[in-house]
Amino acid sequence: MITIEGPEGTERNDLATVASGGIAKPAQAGLPLTVGLLEKALLERYPRSDAESWDCMGLLVGDPSKPVKGVCVALDVTKAAIRTAAACGANVLLTHHPAFLSAPPVISPSREIATSPGVNVWEAVQSGVALMNFHTALDVSDDARNLFMGLLKLDYQSMAVPADAGEGKGYGYLCSVRAQDAPLSLAQLAARCTSVFGRTPRVWGDRRSMVASVVFANGSAGNVVEACLANKTDCLICGELGYHLALDASQAGLCIIELGHDASELPLTAVLAEAAVESGVSADAVRVIDQARNWSCYDSTRL
Repeated sequence: MITIEGPEGTERNDLATVASGGIAKPAQAGLPLTVGLLEKALLERYPRSDAESWDCMGLLVGDPSKPVKGVCVALDVTKAAIRTAAACGANVLLTHHPAFLSAPPVISPSREIATSPGVNVWEAVQSGVALMNFHTALDVSDDARNLFMGLLKLDYQSMAVPADAGEGKGYGYLCSVRAQDAPLSLAQLAARCTSVFGRTPRVWGDRRSMVASVVFANGSAGNVVEACLANKTDCLICGELGYHLALDASQAGLCIIELGHDASELPLTAVLAEAAVESGVSADAVRVIDQARNWSCYDSTRL
């Protein structure tokens, strides 16, 4: 059973856990699973060729020859996540978002550059925790598509914005509402999203509008709005849009359910956790760090 850690590294038994089948097959018979072998196995699943050219993915920090002692999975690389991994005895922090997109100009613990990703690199090296991510290659994977379609109970049709990565890959899943759920209103779909993602979304459009066609795009979704309008899609469910883009799109007739960038991608940590187990890491050595409480709304928080 994969464990989910609370924000401060405390175990949270009230959160849903991800079932898995005990200890997975070893990477190579008679050889320990190393950080490098784990990266190799995950790259076979989420290849570099599927990632955007500007992306940084794979092993960014750490010694590939070190045996894997444990893996912590998170959405983002933070100092707290690195420290939680080290406290759990894990020497790999596996994330969706990369620690950096370009090399940090300074690698130092100095508070004066606390916003620099070099601070996290320093913390990882000092803690002996390797940093590994698969970002945009995971975004366009079958694993991600199957996850989101299952959570939202929508039927996948095609990609709104096909990618160069390969047939069937791209951004924005063009979906249809299942026959047994029709007719479905915008308000009902927004309520479903609230239940699935655990956050109250920002909704653009008349909540009484009926929804038949939907595009789901996790994270930033500016590149799929034009496709939604061209295809006369009823509703876009996304992580985030710029205000003016959302305003213009809603005025053009597109309903929008804006979840929040992080809320739309937190479920991908479960995908990465399962992928780590299937790559040879013992399920007992995989922990998911809960980063769902990085921020809150005062009107929904009991003091």
